Amino acid sequence: MEAITALLSNTKTNMAQHVERLERDLSTIRTGRASAGLLENIRVDYYGTSTPIKQMAMINILDAKTLEVQPWDMSALKDIDTALQKADLGASPVNDGKVIRITLPSMTEDRRKQLAKNISKMSEDFKVAVRNERRDVIEKLKKAQKAGEITEDDLKRYEADVQKATDANIAKIDQIIKAKEDEIMKI
Repeated sequence: MEAITALLSNTKTNMAQHVERLERDLSTIRTGRASAGLLENIRVDYYGTSTPIKQMAMINILDAKTLEVQPWDMSALKDIDTALQKADLGASPVNDGKVIRITLPSMTEDRRKQLAKNISKMSEDFKVAVRNERRDVIEKLKKAQKAGEITEDDLKRYEADVQKATDANIAKIDQIIKAKEDEIMKI
């Protein structure tokens, strides 16, 4: 019985991790507004080590369209500038010798629609991942029931519990996607 409880707990944790990964992935998508999340996945070659930019510099949002990257180690400014140039942010970083400013251009209506479509597709991938978690745990529960480890009533109760967790996580994905699409379409 403890093994079943652990199995259900792991499944719910895995489902929640898929939702968290979706949120993380969406934070790096440009919405027409400056966000530190845009630079989240950028890595800088710093003394031979690939280091996340957020560990090397303070990222400030100056206004809705401008980000400022202020390195803690001024000798790394050139390396950070090079990494930002290679990152293809759709904007050119401007290095003034102390900080790097990135002014994001306004997004076109077509680009906004394309992003919304891409986000919709992304949400489907995460929903499938959550459903796969459900399918895997239900298969294991059915095997346990056939092996006599749990009763048929227990199986039905556990299946209902897993379905409830699946529905809750899919609803959360829908809510996150709707909010991101609204943010993208807002001018």
